[in-house]
Amino acid sequence: MVVQLTKDGVARRIIAAIKEQIDNGNYQPGDCLPSTRAFAAEWGVSRTTVTSAYGQLIAEGYLNTRPGARAVVAQGLAFDGVPEPSITAQPRHLSAFAQRVLALPSPAVAPAHRVADFRYGDLSGGDFPVSAWRRALNKASLRRTARLRYGDPLGSCVLRTELQAYLWRARGIRCTPDQVVIVNGSQQGLDLCARLLLDPGDPFVFENPGYLLARHAFAAAGGVAVSIPVDEEGLRTGCLPPARLAYVTPSHQFPLGGVLSAARRRALLGWAARTGAYVIEDDYDGEYRHDIAPIPPLQTLDVESVIYVGTMSKTLSPTLRLGYLVLPSSLCRAFSEAKRLTDRHTPLLEQEALADLLASGAYERHVRSIRRKNAERRAVLLQALTDNLGSSVAIVGADTGLHVVAWISGVAADREPAIVEAARAAGIGLYPVSPLYNPTELRPAEAGFILGYAGLDADALRRGLAVLATVLAEHR
Repeated sequence: MVVQLTKDGVARRIIAAIKEQIDNGNYQPGDCLPSTRAFAAEWGVSRTTVTSAYGQLIAEGYLNTRPGARAVVAQGLAFDGVPEPSITAQPRHLSAFAQRVLALPSPAVAPAHRVADFRYGDLSGGDFPVSAWRRALNKASLRRTARLRYGDPLGSCVLRTELQAYLWRARGIRCTPDQVVIVNGSQQGLDLCARLLLDPGDPFVFENPGYLLARHAFAAAGGVAVSIPVDEEGLRTGCLPPARLAYVTPSHQFPLGGVLSAARRRALLGWAARTGAYVIEDDYDGEYRHDIAPIPPLQTLDVESVIYVGTMSKTLSPTLRLGYLVLPSSLCRAFSEAKRLTDRHTPLLEQEALADLLASGAYERHVRSIRRKNAERRAVLLQALTDNLGSSVAIVGADTGLHVVAWISGVAADREPAIVEAARAAGIGLYPVSPLYNPTELRPAEAGFILGYAGLDADALRRGLAVLATVLAEHR
């Protein structure tokens, strides 16, 4: 196939060729280039195209020209002693923050899995409310103001007002719109908390096991993790040490699924009041209680000690990057200024679309719908686990959230990597629980895996667990 280059395309090729000749030393500073007429004849293009290319090189400072004379190579372009670029070259200087970030383990590349991928955090694409979201985006796009300008770093006032009302209806949270800040997903909210509340060397209390990206955000800011074990009642609050903050998932402990008991909730808040620490409450799965009503947040018990973190990643889509913080009033200005410096504000079009979904009731209808669908997926998952693995597996965390943890009896924890590789070869995406534990502390001796189910249909769940049972049988 012969590709016809446009005039601009030919001009770009001429520019690149002349730059290469200058870089290679074939054209030295002060050398005259061919006239535009001669160059056009050499390349078989129009003189106008060459003139355009020369004009761009003159504008970039590669060539000089004067009326009636040929263009000459500008002075000062010769490279002197500059080494060849190397893909292994090290940065000349990195901050302590950058060095801490590079020291964190990199996530593994996720391959495609032909049978089933039990990755937790995924949602089914078919559950997304396409029509409602499109209508809301169209309405937001048509509501253009006469002047386009940057918005409030806290977020759209309309969305924050709608969220305030929704959080009162759905979670019993009392706050003002000024206490709400819209962020690019909960991860940005955690990063802001880390950078505003921790100095290098400051301790922070963290659940063991716990959410890895939260721990990484606090560690990147220089915080020192103090791991506290969890059990079926959540974080063990009996001997909490002094710390600047505590990160907890009280409504659905990640990953084990326990709910922080009433006594421990009060103990945690009492610790925060005595030490002056903040409690960061990640309510990422708060909408998903399969048997009882959602557990009231910690924020409802102490509005000045708790930073409430919410997200739309588990109800709408993780691709939207929409989350929010509910702050103690004393922190609002600091977070507003930090958010302004970080990215000015979260994209306004998506904020306004979400506000429309909340105002119309479409969001809550969607939440009720996906809560029902994911309860059905959960039932399929639990039945398939019973059918395929029976008493050889112990399930925890099934009462809430969008995943369960399966402990495999008779299989040692150090077998997890081999099982993951065998499952991948069989077309299964499988994720061990071990990386979520503090590596310097003891963890359960049995192998455990996190099984997310919100992104799979019933057939994929059944097929995936049947294949997984075969893989596990080969590793006992």
